[in-house]
Amino acid sequence: MLNLAWPWVLVLVLLPLILKWRKPGGQPVDAPVLPVGHWLSDLPGVSRRGNAVPLWQQLLLFVMWTLLVIALARPQHVGEQVQMPVSGRDLMLVVDISPSMDEQDMVLQGRSINRLQAVKRVLDDFISRRQGDRLGLILFGTEPYVQAPLTFDLETVRTLMREAGLGMAGRATAIGDAVGLATKRLRNRPQDQRVVVLLTDGANTAGEITPDKATEIAAAASIRLYTIGIGAESMVQRGLLGSRRVNPSRDLDESLLTRMAQQTGGEYFRARSLPELELIYESIDQLEPIELEGKFYRPVTELYVWPAGLAVLLWLTLFLVRHGRELVADSRRGRKEEEPNVG
Repeated sequence: MLNLAWPWVLVLVLLPLILKWRKPGGQPVDAPVLPVGHWLSDLPGVSRRGNAVPLWQQLLLFVMWTLLVIALARPQHVGEQVQMPVSGRDLMLVVDISPSMDEQDMVLQGRSINRLQAVKRVLDDFISRRQGDRLGLILFGTEPYVQAPLTFDLETVRTLMREAGLGMAGRATAIGDAVGLATKRLRNRPQDQRVVVLLTDGANTAGEITPDKATEIAAAASIRLYTIGIGAESMVQRGLLGSRRVNPSRDLDESLLTRMAQQTGGEYFRARSLPELELIYESIDQLEPIELEGKFYRPVTELYVWPAGLAVLLWLTLFLVRHGRELVADSRRGRKEEEPNVG
């Protein structure tokens, strides 16, 4: 709908009419004649000699004045209500991309895929469902690094997760450093909204901070840790001497991940297959629901430029019409002076 930010300004429309108010005797109020220069006296509505302005010019000038007053009142177009993206959670995804994540013990539609491919597939859907949350992404191996800071731009987080590559952060697994970095990024955020989802397939084998110390710091900062251990418990491994059944998750430190989750008020989950991993992230969705505050706003578009621009356009038109007539008259007088006197 259309709206005026300062409607009281419209009273200025009457100003020209008040100045033209007639005296009791029926005579109009004399306007002062200003000693203006020649350049100003040529402007529409301005006279050096106090000559009366033609009626059509008076009406046009009044329309221009009205348009300028309307522009001063700030006309606006107020749009439909739009819900503001208010964060229910500040959620940091911490994902292991060490070379062990290349183990092909996950199955998708009858074919084997590696653990990182499974994580990318599930996280892609999980991230898209967190509308209203601020998400961040930390990838870690020997060193952790922030791939995406906390942001409402979920599409960027999804893209960066898809582009993550094995071994980009080194060949070891620094769980403690990764949790410490996530804590550093979340500790200044509002309490009861700080969540870390840690996914790994191994044990802590590198880093300057032990996982237990990182967990203690996270608990002190009111950060909940949801830990996920990924990897099948059994798979067939083929070799030169035949096939044998092995446990590809023998290096997974489940006791550590369980302890980290319990000390911070979170939970530990075990993902042995792709369907289990999908159910885990659905469970986290339920444990950490998105809590929108329901704030709304109406987008406002300023329209003052249109009446102001139209007033300027009318003024230029009046200026050109007046000077066009003077140019035509001067041209005719010049031709008459140049005509020879016959007779």
